[in-house]
Amino acid sequence: MPSIVLSLIIVAIAIALPALWVIRSISLRRNVFDSGGVAGQIKERGKRIPNTGGIAIFVALALPLAAALAGSLWLDPADLPQTRWTGALAAHLPGLASSARAGLVLLGCLTLLHVLGLIDDRRPLGPFLKLVIMLVPAATVVVLTDSRLLTMLDAPVGGAWLSITITVLWIVAITNAINFIDNMDGLCAGVAAVASVFFLLAALLSGQWFVAGTLALLLGALLAFLVFNFPPATMYMGDAGSLVVGFTLAFLTVRTTFVPIERWTFYTPYSTTTGTGNAGPLHAVLMPLLILAVPLYDFITITCLRLYQGKSPFVGDMQHVSHRLVARGLSRRAAVLVLWGFTAVSGCSALLLRSLTVWQAAVVGLQILILFLILAVIEFAGSESPIRKAAPSTHPAPPAPSPAPSPAPSLP
Repeated sequence: MPSIVLSLIIVAIAIALPALWVIRSISLRRNVFDSGGVAGQIKERGKRIPNTGGIAIFVALALPLAAALAGSLWLDPADLPQTRWTGALAAHLPGLASSARAGLVLLGCLTLLHVLGLIDDRRPLGPFLKLVIMLVPAATVVVLTDSRLLTMLDAPVGGAWLSITITVLWIVAITNAINFIDNMDGLCAGVAAVASVFFLLAALLSGQWFVAGTLALLLGALLAFLVFNFPPATMYMGDAGSLVVGFTLAFLTVRTTFVPIERWTFYTPYSTTTGTGNAGPLHAVLMPLLILAVPLYDFITITCLRLYQGKSPFVGDMQHVSHRLVARGLSRRAAVLVLWGFTAVSGCSALLLRSLTVWQAAVVGLQILILFLILAVIEFAGSESPIRKAAPSTHPAPPAPSPAPSPAPSLP
């Protein structure tokens, strides 16, 4: 089954690459370029680059997923020929069929967000309207698929309302965080692709084939898109792509880390005999946080920075972590590659949590926290800090000297 899942990466690439080429050609002929944004938004100007790449990402993800779900519902495993691949597929068709409801709900929510992004890419919507619309698919997918984080909170609070609320907020936050880092060539697609690799590995190790297959499709679509988006980009994904990518990752993190309450273990002491322990819920909570540390860091810092400056946190500007690294002297390509590297480092640490004791998992989480605190010090310390630039002066500036009177013309 792992070989079938990994082959879906190739399937998505084979769909996305020609779709991207066709969509880019049509967009160039019809002058479909990035819009100016909402009032007060600061964006780079003068780039005649299509922002329709998200259509191909959505198609490469949705079409194979829809075909797989249809096959799981309509195919009889006994009718499949007995080969190595089809035999493995037949054995897992009932399991895939059991995930069909979640898959169909996911497809419906992705379609809604994709349409929202297409509209916003052509005629920018207000940030609060978009946020309200995002809450609809987030709440829908949580309630209809019973995908929830922190289910151990249900008993103390007397119901599932708190875990549902936390999960909805998580999905909206991750969707927005991925949307926020779509601010520089290759950044959003690259960070999401690296994160998808680690979530895919975690799903394969857990035997979660539906989650792994969806992640493989997403990874293939992103790799194909990077052919056109790696700096210097010739195509953008737009909100039609970033919202789809963010929501998919957010939902699949919930599915990957969801554990029934009876299997949660808060603490299993370290055994000197076996040399093992159990990180229990600590692993489930920390793994998605670590893998998505870069978009979450950008989301938190840019929100705090805009609030400090008296701006709306939802109106875009050019103060994201990528822009701040460029302001520190890095080239745009170097800044993007550095953030890819940070995502890879935090992702490697996240995978280790599966085999660590509670205190060891806490140390790994602390290590990543210190890493990003160091990055924050580098970014915000010194005279070039955006905080220092935005801070009001404590001393009033001296009045500008009045211009000296011009000498009277001399008489001949």
